[in-house]
Amino acid sequence: MAHSFEITKDKAGEFRVRFKYNSEVMFTTEGYASKASAKNAIESIKKNGPDAPIEDNS
Repeated sequence: MAHSFEITKDKAGEFRVRFKYNSEVMFTTEGYASKASAKNAIESIKKNGPDAPIEDNS
């Protein structure tokens, strides 16, 4: 699969979600206190992301 979500635990003990495309990290979320919250973030991105507007600030 060319893209994936990855949950990691940082040095502070918080869980973070990384979105990877062809093994390159495209974005990382804020830190979450629990793995369940990180999983909820993934579901929110999947649900709300496709309809998100594009802001071109160039």
